[in-house]
Amino acid sequence: MWSWVAHRITGVLVFFFLFVHVLDTALVRVSPDAYDRVIDTYKTPIVNLLEVGLVGAVLFHALNGIRIILIDFWAQGPRHQKAMLWTIVVVWVVLMVPGTYFMLEHTVTDLFGSAS
Repeated sequence: MWSWVAHRITGVLVFFFLFVHVLDTALVRVSPDAYDRVIDTYKTPIVNLLEVGLVGAVLFHALNGIRIILIDFWAQGPRHQKAMLWTIVVVWVVLMVPGTYFMLEHTVTDLFGSAS
């Protein structure tokens, strides 16, 4: 049941991101200066953290969507749905750990200075 809830929540989050993305991109036609100011606000550490969340949401939504397709269209899918859930959780973690590191590397360096 929690995977169902997470799938719906991540779907809504991705929808809202796409909605905002279309709006801010369309802003370039209305006012290039306003567009530049909006884009500058995206270059902050908080937005960088939100980007990591967005990647996590898109990745989970995609992997869970594949699981749902397998459950619906594979005769053995319902029997293996729990194992498939744990498989996508493991794949999600394996992809998110290095992804998070590389996405936050520049922000951490900017905030705390280089380690070397």
